[in-house]
Amino acid sequence: MPRFRTRPILLASAATLVAGALVPTQLVGAQPAAAASYDWVALGDSYTAGVIPAAGDVFEYPRDGCDRTDRSYPQVIDRDLGSLIELTNVSCGAATIQDITFRAQEPIGRHLPPVSEDPDYPFPPVPPQSDAVKEGTDVITVGAGGNTLGFADILMKCLELGQGSGGVGTPCKDELAASIPAKLNQVSRDYDQMLAKLHEKGPHAKILAVGYPTIVPEDTSKCHYNNVQQFLSITQGDLDWLREDVLEPLNKVIEKSADTLDTATFVNLYDSSKNHSVCDSGKWVEGLFDHDNRVAFVHPNAKGHQNAADRVTSAILNAISPE
Repeated sequence: MPRFRTRPILLASAATLVAGALVPTQLVGAQPAAAASYDWVALGDSYTAGVIPAAGDVFEYPRDGCDRTDRSYPQVIDRDLGSLIELTNVSCGAATIQDITFRAQEPIGRHLPPVSEDPDYPFPPVPPQSDAVKEGTDVITVGAGGNTLGFADILMKCLELGQGSGGVGTPCKDELAASIPAKLNQVSRDYDQMLAKLHEKGPHAKILAVGYPTIVPEDTSKCHYNNVQQFLSITQGDLDWLREDVLEPLNKVIEKSADTLDTATFVNLYDSSKNHSVCDSGKWVEGLFDHDNRVAFVHPNAKGHQNAADRVTSAILNAISPE
């Protein structure tokens, strides 16, 4: 467990803030005896950045194409924790693990032809997200892996193969299953490399590896074939395969990587969101389109980001608590 450097003035009651893993709403309006400031860098892909309209409004203008939204979990936490932390949020939609570690990224904004066209596209490259991590960084949160796995491409292929199936069979599993282990192995290698790089750049920082929420329910009979607000033409059999052999293993890979570094901790979003999948009535992840028929392409909405904010806040408070 790393020993965190504190700013010149510490919260006199910092230990009480972490007792019981308080959620953000309990901190609102609190009047600490003295201010304390910790540097937090938020890294990640669209599940961190927000991206979709159901996760709030893009707040950065001119846009850089990363489409960070004001109801994404880093921004929620930043508002709730106030002067306790200083946030640098460089998360970016469509980011791969390598985009975070060492490669400049060319953001796509909301340019997903033929589904949607972004009038501001193309965007200039943004630096590798790890550039935001400094020697004095106290906490790093990172949510990534889905784009390295190629989850968006897998979804598109499943949609294509499910067309005309009537929701029967496992056409996507039949075509893609053999390729998934190699993709998961690539995620594992890249994730280990990323964590090593982040530790090198922020040697005193606690790294919080944020997993992915529940997307597909355990009971896929909740998912209705050709429902555009769910998974459209993906069959129930393929949804079971996606949950069991793609999405749950992805979280396991992230957790395993985090466990190999003593300065890293896995933040589990999956268990707390199990009854709030794309196919649940109280969904925290939108389907292909949201309830207003805006493109969502299976991303968390504001409720999903609030759940993430609650979990990540507890992890941050535990990370910065005095030893």
